[in-house]
Amino acid sequence: MRPVLLNSCARAATAAEARFRIDAPIVPSRGARVFALDGPAEEIVRRIAARPWATARFFGHAGDGRVRPLVGVSTVDISAELDGADVAVLVATSPDGARAAAAVGEHCRARGTMTAGLVVDGGAGALDAVAMLRPYARVLLLTGDEDDIAAVLTALRA
Repeated sequence: MRPVLLNSCARAATAAEARFRIDAPIVPSRGARVFALDGPAEEIVRRIAARPWATARFFGHAGDGRVRPLVGVSTVDISAELDGADVAVLVATSPDGARAAAAVGEHCRARGTMTAGLVVDGGAGALDAVAMLRPYARVLLLTGDEDDIAAVLTALRA
């Protein structure tokens, strides 16, 4: 009996079946934008941003419709930064970022940009942070592990 090799299934296909095989690589998404909505969330997002990503960009909130790239020093307009973005990921640890969540969320709503909210459970304010993000995030995750943010970004091919 011959051992089953990793590529055995690929060779088992007939020529007729092989024409349906997709050989193109999976390309990264056009762009994920990750927004830290409060101070502790910014520390978490900064650690996540240090990992290798294809097209993701990471921001802290600067107020007045502007965000601050976590890499770089100047602030940019939220609206301009969301041009060409496929998804916006809002990260919070408390409800302190309500104004920032509203600013990003409203821009995403106007564009039809998908939004995901991730609340890293930092304590008593976590459920309030979930309630704060609920109007702006189509997908909400309450987690105790900041690595879940990286897992979501990986799933989004960021």
